[in-house]
Amino acid sequence: MNDHHGPAVWYGLDEVPTDLGRAVVSIGVFDGVHRGHRQILGRAVSRARALGVPTVVVTFDPHPSEVVRPGTHPALLSTVGHRAQLLGAAGADAVCVLPFTTAFSRLSPEEFVGEVLVGRLHAAVVVVGASFRFGHRAVGTVETLRAMGADLGFDVEVVELVGDGEVTWSSTYVRQCVMEGDVGEAAAVLGRPHRVEGEVVHGDHRGRSLGYPTANLRTTEHAAVPADGVYAGWLVLADGSRLPAAVSVGSNPTFDGVERRVEAYALDRDDLQLYGQDVAVEFAVRLRGMTRFGSVPELLAQMADDVARTRALVAG
Repeated sequence: MNDHHGPAVWYGLDEVPTDLGRAVVSIGVFDGVHRGHRQILGRAVSRARALGVPTVVVTFDPHPSEVVRPGTHPALLSTVGHRAQLLGAAGADAVCVLPFTTAFSRLSPEEFVGEVLVGRLHAAVVVVGASFRFGHRAVGTVETLRAMGADLGFDVEVVELVGDGEVTWSSTYVRQCVMEGDVGEAAAVLGRPHRVEGEVVHGDHRGRSLGYPTANLRTTEHAAVPADGVYAGWLVLADGSRLPAAVSVGSNPTFDGVERRVEAYALDRDDLQLYGQDVAVEFAVRLRGMTRFGSVPELLAQMADDVARTRALVAG
C-alpha cells in the first residue's frame, strides 16, 4: 500500500487518525532498520497485503534504555526522521513514534496492549522479533503477547532473529562495527552505507586554505560516529544528491585539535555553500587511521592519496 512519498508519520498516539481501521502492527526500536529488522517488516507487510489493511510500525524516541537507565543511551544508527524513511522503504504505510517517557515505561504489559495495540491501532496481527519485551520492567514476552492476542482478538507472529554465519544481525553488532571503524561490515548488515547526519557549521576553515574545503558537521545527538580515521564515502545534500567524498573523523591532531568532528570533502567541489544546511555523510570504506603529520607537505601528500583512493572506490 505504501507509495514512494514515504510513510505517514504520527508522533504520539494522539496523531493516529481516528478512522484508522484494522492494521498489521510491528513494534520495535528498529534503529538502523538493518537486514534483520527488514525480515520482521517483510513478514508484517505480507500479512497486511493478504488482509488488505495497512502496515503500521511502532517505534520509540528516545531509546528506551535512556529512560530506564539514564546515561546509557546507545549511539544511534539513525535519526528518527531517517528511520521513518527507511521503515517506509521497507513497506510501512505509517510509522507511529511513541515518546518513551518515564510514565510510558511504567505501563504494564496489559495497559500497553490495551491502550496502544488494541485501543488506537486496532491490531489484527502483531509481528515482532523473537527477543521482543514490553511493559514495565520488560516483563511482557512474546508468550504474554500471544496469550493477550488470543483474548483480545489479534494474531501474533514472531520472527526468529537472523544473521550470517556466526553473527546475529542486531543494532548492537552494527554499533560495535561502527565504533571500531569497520564501516564495510556495518554496511553489509545494514544493507546500505552507515549514515551520520548533522548541520554544517563553521570549522577552522583550514581545509579551504589547504585546497580541500570540507563540510564540517555538528552531528545529531547520540549519533553513532565511526572510529577516528579517514573514510571514502558520500556527502548527501538536502536535495538528496550524493557527492563522492573523502571523510575525516577525529580531532585534527596535526593542528593540535581536541574537539572530535566529522568533515567531508566532496571531490572536485569548491563551490558548495552549505553553512546552516542539514546534510548527511555516508561511510563506505575506512582508508586509514588518524595520524599526526610532522609537516603540512606530508599531510597534503597523504590527503592527495586519500582523495585518489576515494575516487577509485566511490566515484562513478
